[in-house]
Amino acid sequence: MRAEPISPERLAERIAGLVSAHEPNPWTRLAIDGAPGAGTSEVAAAVEAVLADAGRPTLRISAGDFLRPRSLRLEHGREDPDVFYAEWLDLKGMRREVFDPLGPGGSGRVLPTLWDAARDRASRALYVELPPGGVLIVEGTFLMGIGLPFDVEVHLWLSAGALKRRTPEEMAWTLPAYARYDAEADPSRAASLTARMDDPRHPALLFF
Repeated sequence: MRAEPISPERLAERIAGLVSAHEPNPWTRLAIDGAPGAGTSEVAAAVEAVLADAGRPTLRISAGDFLRPRSLRLEHGREDPDVFYAEWLDLKGMRREVFDPLGPGGSGRVLPTLWDAARDRASRALYVELPPGGVLIVEGTFLMGIGLPFDVEVHLWLSAGALKRRTPEEMAWTLPAYARYDAEADPSRAASLTARMDDPRHPALLFF
């Protein structure tokens, strides 16, 4: 593995360049994958800004707005890392409301949020339309290796030590899920681009 330091601004530009190099069909779907402590939302926002400056229509959504209801997420207990890894995300809902409309022959009409996890009810969001040539940016955890049809995948990697430091104590029970994800999906190698985010102010591109 080789690391190449890069500024946060250049990282966003590099990711936007990967998107621009991809031929829309008719949309481009980008994943910004990583643990919350890796800064997925911040990187996604920075990439969105670069693309907007270039005149590309964008829609940024969070996987955290597509969770299953609490009764299903916690059916086997409140601190089950395997359920956290494999069953918290509402894959069917995300495919139906986001990816199917942005696939071949799709309408471009997307539901930006599906579930309000804090209130444990439907978000009641309105549909929005992403025009052809637009870019969908999805940020969140465990996005790769689950069959979502992304065109460009970016993984924000944290070392085990950084992941532990950046995970709130009350969420420490989730740490085994990240180890399982690394072992099963190998996102660092599968991604179009992988960046080390142990210090978000000083990221580094990783090459395997």
